[in-house]
Amino acid sequence: MNEKIRLLRERLKSINIEGMIITNPVNIKYLTGIENEGTLIITRRENVFLTYTMFLESVKSTVTINDEIIVADFKDVSKEECENFFLFCDNVGFEENYVTYKQYQYLKQKYKVNLVETENTIEKLRAVKDSEEIENIKKACELTDKCFNYLLEYIKLGKTEKEIAFEIEMFFRKNGADGLSFEPIVAIGENSANPHWKPSDREVRMADPILIDMGCKYNGYCSDMTRTIFMGCILEEIKPVYDLVLKNQLLTNKEIKEYASIKTISQIVENDFKLNNYRLIHSLGHGIGMETHEIPFINSKNDTFLKDKMVIANEPGIYIPGKYGIRIEDTILVEKNSCTPLTNSPKNYVII
Repeated sequence: MNEKIRLLRERLKSINIEGMIITNPVNIKYLTGIENEGTLIITRRENVFLTYTMFLESVKSTVTINDEIIVADFKDVSKEECENFFLFCDNVGFEENYVTYKQYQYLKQKYKVNLVETENTIEKLRAVKDSEEIENIKKACELTDKCFNYLLEYIKLGKTEKEIAFEIEMFFRKNGADGLSFEPIVAIGENSANPHWKPSDREVRMADPILIDMGCKYNGYCSDMTRTIFMGCILEEIKPVYDLVLKNQLLTNKEIKEYASIKTISQIVENDFKLNNYRLIHSLGHGIGMETHEIPFINSKNDTFLKDKMVIANEPGIYIPGKYGIRIEDTILVEKNSCTPLTNSPKNYVII
């Protein structure tokens, strides 16, 4: 049997759920490899993927005998068959953080089931990566480091945020990536004080800080890295802030390992920033995998612990409104007794 579906069945059983209706395309791809539109049905007896006529051949070519997944056309499955999928199932799970209320009502009516929340069961499975997933993320991170090295040569006085962002996308696409993990953030000068700035026509000028947050996808898996670099020189007033951010990023890297408290790691940064009259205004980080932002979310409200083979972002940042922002971020592999940064671009002052 498909190993990921087997694990899912075990997790569902532990919370008294006998079947599940899965519509989130990311979760479907994770469990089956299928990238076409449809619904995955996990029943007590079998696994069924319902799709549209136009996708049937593609889906059938993806699914193997070992997956034990029945592929069917929506139009060939009668109303009675839909209602019989979950015979003798008291509780059927659904994706409470993906399904809208309207979709919830539709699924409940179509399959005649008692729908219950699954407590992010699939997302929790996705949080711990297998060796193939880790290799894909490593490849994405290697491309991200290569892109950064390229940008150090490409960025010149007069280049705009939009031009740099476009160049990032072109580099990834030309060098083997599936595409972007997310739209790149390129924020020059005062714009870097906005953590989620959208690239504009602002040009690079002498002494500007340039915050670049970028990542790519490789075989469906993401990278995420931020560096703040400087044009020509770094102003003296910026150095203590940069040093504080880098110190905390390196310090928390030393704390990241299996069973480390997410809350405690986040509080280390929050407390040190507070002592220096700054605030961490966003989460310290997040999980990375098939999506750029996944479980676990690294903040001081999260009482859970890191696990071996999780992949997370560590991204402390300080932002001075109207002046500048500094953020340093790496993609990190959590291990039993330590961690390994998967993005390895320079983090000390980079002046171009």
